[in-house]
Amino acid sequence: MSSNIEEKILHGTTTVGIKASDGVVLCADMRASAGYFIANNNTMKVQQIARHAGMTMAGGVADAQNITDVLRYHSNIHKVQKNEDIPIKTLARLCSLLFHQNRGYPFIADILIGGYDSTGPALINVDMFGSVEEKSYVTTGSGSPVAYGLLEDEYTDNLKVEEAKVIALRAVKAAIVRNIGTGDGINVAIIDKDGFRLLTREQKKAIIAL
Repeated sequence: MSSNIEEKILHGTTTVGIKASDGVVLCADMRASAGYFIANNNTMKVQQIARHAGMTMAGGVADAQNITDVLRYHSNIHKVQKNEDIPIKTLARLCSLLFHQNRGYPFIADILIGGYDSTGPALINVDMFGSVEEKSYVTTGSGSPVAYGLLEDEYTDNLKVEEAKVIALRAVKAAIVRNIGTGDGINVAIIDKDGFRLLTREQKKAIIAL
C-alpha cells in the first residue's frame, strides 16, 4: 500500500451536526478533493439512511458510501422484521462494528449519524477507530477547526431546528471561506418528527448567500 494513500483518498470536507430540542440538523459542503485537486464538486456528503435517520461523511468517499449502503440495508431489515424504525443508537453501534470488522484494511471515514426515533432527537459521531460518542453539536473534516469556533460561540441548549439550521449553514460557510479543501456549495438536512428532508436551494439561499 502506498505511503501516500492519504493523498489519494478523496477528502477535504467540513460536516456539521447539531442536535436541537425538536430534531437534528446535518450539514456538509459538496467538494471532494484529492490533495489540492478538486476531484468532484458535487459530492453528496449528507445521506438519508431511512425515513427518520441520516448521516454525513468525511474521508474516503467510497468507504463512506459503502457504510451508508450497509446501514440502509440493516435499517430496512429492522423495519420489515419489527415494524418499527431502527433506533439511532443501534445504527451507531452497527457503524462502529463495521469499522472494527475492517481493522485489517480500515475504512478511512468519519461519520455523523443523526435522527429522530422514539426517544427523540439523537446525534452520534463514529470515527474511523469505531469510537461512538453522543454529541450536542459536532463537526468533522479538514475545515472543522473553523466550524468549531462558530459552533462554540453560537450553540445554546434548547435550540430549535429552525435556529440550528442557520448556525450549521454559517459554520460550513465559514469553513469554505477559510479552508482550501472545503467548498462548492452546501447540503443541509433536517430530521425531526416529520422525518428526513433536504433543504432546497431556495430554502438555503433564504438563510445564507451560497
